Amino acid sequence: MRQPLSVFVMVLLAALPAAAQAPPAPLAPKIEILEQILVKVNGEIITKTDLEGRQVQALRQRQQQMADAELKAAIAEITPNLLVEAVDELLLLQRGKELGYKVTDEQFKRVIENIRKENKLDSDEAFAAAIKQEGLDMATLRKNLEKQMVINQVQQAEVMAKLGVNEEEARTYYNEHKAEFTTPSSITVRELLVIIPGDGKTVNVAADQAAQQKAEGALARIKAGEAFDKLVTELSDAPSKANGGLVGPLQPDELAADIRTLLAPLKAGQVTSVFRTANGYGVLKLETATTPDVKTFEASRDQIADKVFAAKRSAEFDKYIKKLRAQAIIEWKNEEMHKLWAAKTGPETRAPGF
Repeated sequence: MRQPLSVFVMVLLAALPAAAQAPPAPLAPKIEILEQILVKVNGEIITKTDLEGRQVQALRQRQQQMADAELKAAIAEITPNLLVEAVDELLLLQRGKELGYKVTDEQFKRVIENIRKENKLDSDEAFAAAIKQEGLDMATLRKNLEKQMVINQVQQAEVMAKLGVNEEEARTYYNEHKAEFTTPSSITVRELLVIIPGDGKTVNVAADQAAQQKAEGALARIKAGEAFDKLVTELSDAPSKANGGLVGPLQPDELAADIRTLLAPLKAGQVTSVFRTANGYGVLKLETATTPDVKTFEASRDQIADKVFAAKRSAEFDKYIKKLRAQAIIEWKNEEMHKLWAAKTGPETRAPGF
């Protein structure tokens, strides 16, 4: 269950050093508390409050209760990535502004309508209640959506529009990743298992022989024409008894080697001889067995294009965002945050403009 946003804010404040949260002495003069700036990116700032908002949102998404020590560890884990995301988001928004990208009222309305349809929120009241449950109002939602839409426009124009997948790249990917386009072989069987009663430590010869005879008798009845699943219901001691002994589909390597050997010469509908198990005797019926199916290159074209494009997009976006960082004037006002940033992004460099 999600905790209310206010509870997370209180917990985050509790994690701050005691001096930062101690109330002023009763007679102390009034002090104006200024917002702490963590970093300036081309003159625009990211504040401690901005970062804390991202921390709260990331923690909310985990949807779990945490003790103080766990909370501090979680904050330490997520903060470096959140810093990188905050700076990169600002760089992309600044680039979008340079390129003149804006979100019109009509575009915003279309997005809202899509959200409402996808979530089956037919009335304004239902939509308002849904975003309130997420701790948002319409103004905040619009601000967040506009940010993401501008960032998407930048990525589309500056990265994705310049990418393509040619025939050679597609065929190379297909040849090097054929397993991704292969449906592996599978086996489905029915099992009838007779377990030898006992403590599992001592050998009871009579009980062993009785279990074997019961399994042999079942096999004889199967060969005489009785339905395998009917005899499973009557005689089997395996948990699969409730399902007529059905097991699978399984990939061959999920079966023990001796079981694969027993099944190898069989055709669908045929049964094995009685075999010894770790704690009894068994009979298997082969229901289905399929061979590996490799989709042709032609049949896989769309899937290949998606995979190659996704890999190229990731690599090209990484280059693009590094270029934006290198061209930006990034001034850190908090050395601890700067160290976390540097550990995630590597050495700082400068690059020529667009």
